[in-house]
Amino acid sequence: MSDLTLYDTDSSEETEPSLTLKLEAATKWEAKLLAEPKNRLALAALSTHASTAILQKPSALLHDTHVFSDQIELEGTPVTNQRSSGRCWLFASTNVFRVPIIKKYKLTGFELSQNYLFFWDKLEKANFFLEQIIDTQEEDLDGRLIQYLLQSPVGDGGQWDMVVNLVEKYGLIPQAFYPDSFNSKSSGRINWLITAKLREAALTLRSLGVSSKSGELEKHKAKVLQEIYGILVLSLGVPPKPDDTFTWNFHDKEGKFRSITTTPLEFYKENTGTVSHGAGVIDGVLGGGDRGGVAERFSLVNDPRNEYNRLLTVERLGNVVGGRGIKYINVSTDVMKSAAIAMIKAQRPVFFGCDVGKFAEGSKGIMDTNLFDYELGYNVTLDMNKAERLRTGESSMTHAMVLSGVNVVDGKPTKWRVENSWGAESGEKGYWLMSDAWFDEYCYQVVTDPAFVSKEVLNVLKQDPISLPIWDPMGSLA
Repeated sequence: MSDLTLYDTDSSEETEPSLTLKLEAATKWEAKLLAEPKNRLALAALSTHASTAILQKPSALLHDTHVFSDQIELEGTPVTNQRSSGRCWLFASTNVFRVPIIKKYKLTGFELSQNYLFFWDKLEKANFFLEQIIDTQEEDLDGRLIQYLLQSPVGDGGQWDMVVNLVEKYGLIPQAFYPDSFNSKSSGRINWLITAKLREAALTLRSLGVSSKSGELEKHKAKVLQEIYGILVLSLGVPPKPDDTFTWNFHDKEGKFRSITTTPLEFYKENTGTVSHGAGVIDGVLGGGDRGGVAERFSLVNDPRNEYNRLLTVERLGNVVGGRGIKYINVSTDVMKSAAIAMIKAQRPVFFGCDVGKFAEGSKGIMDTNLFDYELGYNVTLDMNKAERLRTGESSMTHAMVLSGVNVVDGKPTKWRVENSWGAESGEKGYWLMSDAWFDEYCYQVVTDPAFVSKEVLNVLKQDPISLPIWDPMGSLA
């Protein structure tokens, strides 16, 4: 039996331990709390205003200004907006991809179609889920694994390796050829509909079982995928195919007319070689390194629960069957920062993943562990470290953005410039500021080119990965 005791913390008063909450104890706590003038003032302020407005520290706001020692000269424009969707990883990745395209074609502004990748990701995730259901027929329906797989089979979120899978198979296309639809900007309804259909299909596939006639499972899966394809087409629009030809007409910043005829796959292959440093890979570990580009890059993560310089993977996490699996190199935050700084100095934007909801203020676009004084307002401190927050579910990777600047003083970073995808009204015309202390506590991932890490780090890619269960915090999708 639990020995949980609720009692008055004033040791001068005797209290009788109890397993239940006693009204007398709450009355004493209230009297003690409101005996302090500060707490009465806090009651008046915090019960009528947002705590984030009341408890902001002016000193942090004065310190958090957008002046950086190193900044990417050509930041992508216009500022993007994912609207009411969880597509941050697709916006962050395409915001990275577009910078060298803007430079190559001398554009004043440019966006790649996030909706194009969104469409094919949904369909691929549906297929990936159904294959997982077929592969786990021996598992208990009420067990943790199946219940977790059923939670969010086609959620909007994703990871870097999943982006690579999409662009390697489907390519990229300018936004003008497949712009956002209502349902890509507000994805909740189609997510519900597809998820309901997939859950229904999961029960049918499990009932057919491993003893079904040859091809029965595959036929039912194909039928379900056809229905989901129909939902996506009717909700997002008819998508271009990877080998469809399109002609892109535009004027560059000098007013010169340009016309390019290509396909999504060719457009990807012709332009992403400039995204990477092109240093190649070691012993062909990554693959796709013959032309440089997106496929060379990989994720550094900081997970203090696990040993550093170890390769991690997450079981049953992905989007494309037979595609690149999820892999992370677990390193210290110093290694992540070093790679990010080197990339920024080389004029390369950096995809990164973090827990954006902690110690952040959206309208000002500030992420700073010193931003709010919760002890002053609520008489409490928050003392868990990064590993403890991961272990208890207090923190995980929830959002992907782009690093485009850093302020370095005496060889150490003090703050970072962040390109978000929440519109120009958020932050400093769409750009956020992250303190270096916030990076330490709530940044989990930096995607790097192999040229910007040591050979010791690169060699980690040769290891057999440590497999984390799909419900592990490192399996969360940004």
